Amino acid sequence: MIHPNTELKFISREVGYGVVATEFIPAGTVTWVLDQLDREFTPAAFEAMPPIYQNILDTYTYRNNMGNFVLCWDLGRYVNHSFNSNCLTSAYDFELAIRDIHPGEQLTDDYGYLNIPQPFRGIDEGTKRKVVYPDDLLRYYKTWDKKLIEVFGNIPKLDQPLKELIPESVWTEINMVSKGKAQMKSILNNYYDEAKQNGLRHNESAK
Repeated sequence: MIHPNTELKFISREVGYGVVATEFIPAGTVTWVLDQLDREFTPAAFEAMPPIYQNILDTYTYRNNMGNFVLCWDLGRYVNHSFNSNCLTSAYDFELAIRDIHPGEQLTDDYGYLNIPQPFRGIDEGTKRKVVYPDDLLRYYKTWDKKLIEVFGNIPKLDQPLKELIPESVWTEINMVSKGKAQMKSILNNYYDEAKQNGLRHNESAK
């Protein structure tokens, strides 16, 4: 579920629609949480679908560390890519604002951590990176972890409209990390290792 203080807005012909903030969202705010209405499709289910459905899932889903396609039921599916995104996903099935987001500003993700199947060239933002690759998590997880940990301590201090969607066990861990009593799980945990998962599926089917 996306943060309630957002709306869908037409951005440009090049970008299409995007999700923008309707109120100030401070750094450390949980901007999205995986919830019970989001749908998950296995690679086998995806391959069995007609092309019209595959095209929709290619456009609006991300892949989790099992390789499954996750389709957000709400505006979360419209969050656009940026090489300098103001939100980052975490290893806890939620995303964080890594800097203050002002009214009218887009909420953006770096698609490099969404396990995309094929590389694509992003809009030129004047950054060193120009192309998003399927293995970007292996390249940049340390950079992303650093940005997450810089704001992680803000989570318990802020008003969190999506808190009720976060399991109590995860909230306990958040507090432990914020107090320096536990280490934050790395975003690298989200990486989909296709060869490893295919091996696990082969072993399971052989039993």
